[in-house]
Amino acid sequence: MAKVMISIPDELLAAVDAEASARQTSRSALLAQAARREITAPNAARADELLATARAALADTGTWSATELVRVQRASH
Repeated sequence: MAKVMISIPDELLAAVDAEASARQTSRSALLAQAARREITAPNAARADELLATARAALADTGTWSATELVRVQRASH
């Protein structure tokens, strides 16, 4: 396992240590867990970008009724 040296504000380190103590874990374990969660979390900016692309692609499709689509589907079968 690699060891790293990082610089963080004193008050953040105090908060990390307090949280690690409250969870009965080590500082390293808490920071590793936080890093893992951050890395695997969905990217909100990318999600917004994809949503904007989808909205633009659907902008010219007009409006439709899900109820009417179901009725048409049922009638055709």
